[in-house]
Amino acid sequence: MTFSLRPTYPDDPRLADLVGRLRDYLDGELADYERERGITHESRLTRADLEPVWRRSRELGFYGIHLPEQYGGQNLSHTALAALKEEIGACGRVLGHSVLGDMGGPLRAGDILRHATEHQLNTYLLPLVRGERACCFSLTETDAGSDVRSMRTTAVRDGDGYRLSGHKVFSSAGPFADFAIVVARMAGTGEQEGEKPAFSAFLVDLDSPGCKVLDGATPMSGEHIESDIVLDDCHVPARNLLGEEGKGMRIALGRVTTNRLLHCPTVIGATRRALDLTLERTRTRKVAGGQPLLALQSIQHKVADMATELYAARSMTYAALAALDRGNDVRVEAFMSKLFVAESAFRILDQAVQIHGKEGLTQGNEIEFLFRKIRMFRVLTGTSEIQRNGIAHGLAFMA
Repeated sequence: MTFSLRPTYPDDPRLADLVGRLRDYLDGELADYERERGITHESRLTRADLEPVWRRSRELGFYGIHLPEQYGGQNLSHTALAALKEEIGACGRVLGHSVLGDMGGPLRAGDILRHATEHQLNTYLLPLVRGERACCFSLTETDAGSDVRSMRTTAVRDGDGYRLSGHKVFSSAGPFADFAIVVARMAGTGEQEGEKPAFSAFLVDLDSPGCKVLDGATPMSGEHIESDIVLDDCHVPARNLLGEEGKGMRIALGRVTTNRLLHCPTVIGATRRALDLTLERTRTRKVAGGQPLLALQSIQHKVADMATELYAARSMTYAALAALDRGNDVRVEAFMSKLFVAESAFRILDQAVQIHGKEGLTQGNEIEFLFRKIRMFRVLTGTSEIQRNGIAHGLAFMA
């Protein structure tokens, strides 16, 4: 894998065509759509903003492109999907997250298709794949972040269904969703010393009695894409139980290694854009004597280190993805990739802010937004400390 700020794929004509068509859409039609609507990263987006993007992306073949052909996808490899996610990260589009289905779409639903009944497929998941419905994933609670098994949301059996009560936070895509994938502890389990709690997963209609969708906390990125899901004795029919009762955590975390790896390309793409913007600034910004910033050796060393870290992060991630596509166990490599991508991307963005000076500190400047966005990745989807724990645990069991 060679270094490039605009990767090409000469050995994979199909992927090269997909990337080319995706770039054209992101830089052309989608950019025009955002400009016409005045959409920025701080905009309070509505369902009406997103639905046209879902539909158009579906028409172009990108929405749910990773899915098997029976669901209208192209059965992409993890490596090919990662290349597309990297382009989303690198494009600078606010609504990029809606093109492949990250924001409430097929990518948000994850691997639950294989656990779904015919009713669940027809009522919830196939309309989701078609861009007709949207979902959010509700796992996190205020006191159950990294330790999700300490969640307090409970499910009580009640006749032909269940009663759910609890308070979920950071439900991404919640403001636009029709239903949530909610994980809850089965009431009465895990209460005795030494007893493990049992968890179940449910499809919960967000307009159900006893269910409220509230504005979530605004993250440091300034995006308004989170909701709190408050359940107060909310009745969920038994047919909305995903998989087997008590197996919900396995469903929720079933693709954790894959998902951990697939978060990395988007961040790599955003970091790639930050480096591209920084290089442009160093070429055009003049210093005393009329020379460009890039003529200064101190600046040369900074951008050299930034590019080297980006190359290392990208190479590591795609090597792990290629191994995953071969069927290898890459749990340790996924921990390593998430850790290194998060930490190196943050260092790169920190230097990008430094080189941009006052502009890099100014709200409305893209570098300033990317700095805030990238900083979050050191915490989201598992903190860097959790990744280190996973690496150390894996090393302990290596021969």
